[in-house]
Amino acid sequence: MKRIFLSLAAAFLLFSCEQGSSGEEFNTDQSSELQEQFEFADDQCGTMGVLDEKLASDPDLALNMQAVELHTSSVMKNGLSQRLVNGVIEIPVVFHIIYRTESENIPLSQIQEQIDALNEDFNLQNPGRSTIPAEFQSVESNIGIRFVLEDVIRVNSRNRQWRPDDSMKFTASGGSDVVNPQEFLNIWVVNNMPYRGGNILGYAQFPGGDWATDGVVLDHRFTGNTVYSTGRTATHEVGHWLNLRHIWGDGGCGASDFVADTPDADGPSRGCPTYPTVSCNTNDMTMNFMDYSNDPCLNMFTEGQKVRMFANFENGGFRATMAD
Repeated sequence: MKRIFLSLAAAFLLFSCEQGSSGEEFNTDQSSELQEQFEFADDQCGTMGVLDEKLASDPDLALNMQAVELHTSSVMKNGLSQRLVNGVIEIPVVFHIIYRTESENIPLSQIQEQIDALNEDFNLQNPGRSTIPAEFQSVESNIGIRFVLEDVIRVNSRNRQWRPDDSMKFTASGGSDVVNPQEFLNIWVVNNMPYRGGNILGYAQFPGGDWATDGVVLDHRFTGNTVYSTGRTATHEVGHWLNLRHIWGDGGCGASDFVADTPDADGPSRGCPTYPTVSCNTNDMTMNFMDYSNDPCLNMFTEGQKVRMFANFENGGFRATMAD
């Protein structure tokens, strides 16, 4: 968003993440049918609700997140250090597959497809890049993060569903404990997540939270290439895990995502919008991974978003140990 001066004290309250993910195999009409089939919640990602609950129960969380924002603001003002400007950061990924039935116990090939999709999206290799409008091509960024499959942990659970309360992240509650979160990205894949009258696709924890619950949670149907997904739900959620906001700043015109090269917008996109879609007197960047467009229509991060993500890896950043 062009307006990047919202107070840091309020910044951490603007997180949420609904990801209207959709595979190449079905169109907008089929997406509507899918929504009816799974009774999606209005917020298809539980991040904002989870964050609200944690802020209410943990008074230190707000201070931790404010510290992250102060550090991020400094890096965005002064620029990245030379060691990060042209480098590639390698992030090992641990998948926790928590399943009840064999269909939920997704195969290694599907997990690798998800890793491949992340590497495409964070390294200018995603298949839809050619559709990015000319006005946005100048700010398209090669983020330079390589994701590598470190381990797959499989847990057979009796649970038919999981609330987004982080219970899947603990062995004691039938899930799987986080593995070395200061070095690894942990992704939990579960069977079903009912929340607020519907089902969600996933949620992420932003920098500044408890290391014991750090990572991303995905519905197995939206992990890798499936009839419903091409893996962009994970790209969106990992963006949040790296401290990106939604493209419209979780508000109307004038709200901020704290990135200067993403145009202002009045809300999320749905389906596959036709360019140009105009709001707030500018063309919307509906193809940005941090919007809600369908999977095949999400195709880019910006240079400003790269700097915001990489602030995590600078000295003093929340995820600095991953860049050592």
